[in-house]
Amino acid sequence: MLSILLSSRRARADRRLADVRKALAGKVIAVTGGARGIGFETATQLLAAGAHVVLGDIDADAVGKAAADLGVEGIELDVTDASSFTAFLDEIERRVGPLDVLVNNAGIMPVGSFLDYSEALIRRTVEIDLIGVMLGSQAAARRMIDGRGGQIVNIASVAGRLPNPGLTVYNGAKAAVIEFSEALDAELAPRGVRVSTVLPTFTTTGLIDGLETNSMVAAVGPEQVAARVVEVIAHPRVRVTAPRSMGWVGVNTILPHPVKQALRRLIKTDTIFLNPDHDARSDYNTRIGQ
Repeated sequence: MLSILLSSRRARADRRLADVRKALAGKVIAVTGGARGIGFETATQLLAAGAHVVLGDIDADAVGKAAADLGVEGIELDVTDASSFTAFLDEIERRVGPLDVLVNNAGIMPVGSFLDYSEALIRRTVEIDLIGVMLGSQAAARRMIDGRGGQIVNIASVAGRLPNPGLTVYNGAKAAVIEFSEALDAELAPRGVRVSTVLPTFTTTGLIDGLETNSMVAAVGPEQVAARVVEVIAHPRVRVTAPRSMGWVGVNTILPHPVKQALRRLIKTDTIFLNPDHDARSDYNTRIGQ
């Protein structure tokens, strides 16, 4: 009986993999923030599924190395600059072909007391995490609505549904990405362009360096988040969480405030982001300008 059950599960997994490969085969897919972390793992899985992948990243050296490691195209990109995005998409068309899917993955996550944030850091976070998503979505959609159709996948965060002390600006930017993406999907779907949002939980990348997670705030690997991105490209949905088990976060928006406060205390997210290990986080902070 066990062998039959295992065989059935393997058969279902094989069918899902075949469906994904069929949906992604030959698609031209660009991933911003693709030099490391979730972006790099997403590109790796998309490539394995048969897509033509292009990496974009502001770090020219890192994106060049990442692209060489995968054997794909890598192009320098500043997501906060509309002209840079236009040049990026022009270069993709020249080197690979018209874009089918844009994954807006680039983002930064400063933590700590809001009163200690510099104006420059606040602006940089919003410009990368929100404005960059908007600029990329606009630039890609303008090309996709000309009959070819396409898809935009915006990487938000469960933080966009779970506001916490010490994560204020990131919370605000990611919440805006979630609502922006749903509104844009409603606007563009009739014209053949779908917009999806993926909400990862804590992910073991530089974003959580120096943060003390616990058994109730578990972290997932970037490969689990990437798998959800691949899945939502193959089977478009407006919004998914990574992992799937975090889907409950949508309910948080309608909970009474005292319940939210109690929940934060219970899982200790009332302090995690206010008290990072600054030494452990120093490399990441330097990279994002905090």
